[in-house]
Amino acid sequence: MIASLDHVQLAAPQGSEDALRTYYTDVLGMTEIPKPPVLAARGGCWFAAGPVQLHLGIEADFHPARKAHPGLRVTGIEAYAARLAERGAEVVWDDNLPGHRRFYSHDPVGNRLEFLEPVTG
Repeated sequence: MIASLDHVQLAAPQGSEDALRTYYTDVLGMTEIPKPPVLAARGGCWFAAGPVQLHLGIEADFHPARKAHPGLRVTGIEAYAARLAERGAEVVWDDNLPGHRRFYSHDPVGNRLEFLEPVTG
């Protein structure tokens, strides 16, 4: 039986690691975690925030997915959206999910990310 989600893998073009590190650590506030040496040789980078992990793997013929994306649950979504905007990331609000506040953004290579927080009360 499936017990939990371990990580989400996103693709990225060769040579984009520095831009990804800046975005995922400085903009999103995640921490880079070391890849096992055998996997590190392939390039890419891994990031974590609490139990959430995003792995960015290098893809030779990279094209960002237009619709596919991880949905990342956040707390204090208004402040988090402001953090992203202050650091130059686009924030696009979407009110189409009942019971949630959410917005979308894109990483420097075009991967779509969804950020959401349940509405309480």
